[in-house]
Amino acid sequence: MASLDPFYHWTKSLTQEDTEHPVLFIGHGSPMNGIEDNVFSQTWAQFGRDIPKPKAVIVVSAHWLTSGTHITAMDHPKTIHDFGGFPQALFDVAYPAKGSPELAKATASLVQSTNVGLDHDWGLDHGTWTVVRHMYPNADIPVLQLSIDYNKPAQYHFELAAQLKTLRKKGVLVIGSGNMVHNLRMVAWDRLQEDNYGFDWAIEMNAIFKEKIASRDFKSLIDYEKLGSAAKLAIPTPDHYYPLIYTLGLQDDKDEIAFFNDTLVGGSLNMTSVKFG
Repeated sequence: MASLDPFYHWTKSLTQEDTEHPVLFIGHGSPMNGIEDNVFSQTWAQFGRDIPKPKAVIVVSAHWLTSGTHITAMDHPKTIHDFGGFPQALFDVAYPAKGSPELAKATASLVQSTNVGLDHDWGLDHGTWTVVRHMYPNADIPVLQLSIDYNKPAQYHFELAAQLKTLRKKGVLVIGSGNMVHNLRMVAWDRLQEDNYGFDWAIEMNAIFKEKIASRDFKSLIDYEKLGSAAKLAIPTPDHYYPLIYTLGLQDDKDEIAFFNDTLVGGSLNMTSVKFG
């Protein structure tokens, strides 16, 4: 088991805050949202202005899937362009936020259910920087990523996240970045520009997800495979869904729950996002 000493070392100079930082699940959608000025990116930018400025940001991105759990621990994480077929302007983006090896060690020390590896090779993938660059355009806040062990079920991720709740009172903003409804094979590419267009099953699941989250029926969300045929279409693979599970594990029973960017895109995707706290 990891010692908690690194956490105490990292936090000893910090003031315990009276209120917890919120936890955000953000539907990040297309990488183009990273450079476009649209309703999604405008909402992310508004959050950056409205919520207390964090001392650091940790993102659980749908695009860092690993064997085992890891956290970025370098001083200067690189900007990863993990996509293809987009305009050069998207590939030209660099988000030069610093990392925090100290926070990486501190976060790893909080997790007692598994060993969390300290990673020096990854960086910030598009699930992270396309969102965070709108929230904190000056790149003046350390940003880390926590990986998703793709060999583990939803319950594992929920329980791991619950061990990180202390971070919320130490000035750390935790973001889960994915999409609840994410079926790229079924996207109606010719209807991407249509406002809030969703297939019947996507509309159904978007409503179910919101109802389960609002009522704190987290067991049903963890056991998502039992939610029926619409759920199987919405979550053909759980990579974009697991970041939501992390935010559920990090929430507190007294947190207010608010939905934002509640929109369907291209029939088989949604941007629906959640703020806890």
